[in-house]
Amino acid sequence: MGDCVDGISSFSDLKRFIHRTLCEKENLLPDQFTMSETQLTRRGRVCGMRFSIRGPRAVRLGAIWASDHNYIYFYDARGVRFRKVRLRNRLLPEFAEGAA
Repeated sequence: MGDCVDGISSFSDLKRFIHRTLCEKENLLPDQFTMSETQLTRRGRVCGMRFSIRGPRAVRLGAIWASDHNYIYFYDARGVRFRKVRLRNRLLPEFAEGAA
């Protein structure tokens, strides 16, 4: 299973948490590396978001927020999952609709 995270109650909180976690994984300075995001849809409705950071030396880190199950899956530069987090507070995918 994964750990459970409190304190994320908005889409902005979610983005900050993901950005910080990905940057910490490869010791990147968060203010120097931006994060891109893409909506994930299933049968025409938003079911989550994909986040990615491109670091130096072609390093690419990613995370998937699966809103249906309220989990975040974090992936390292090799594409291997290094962390799975359950959000205690449910975020609705509508938070993400204005983000892409």
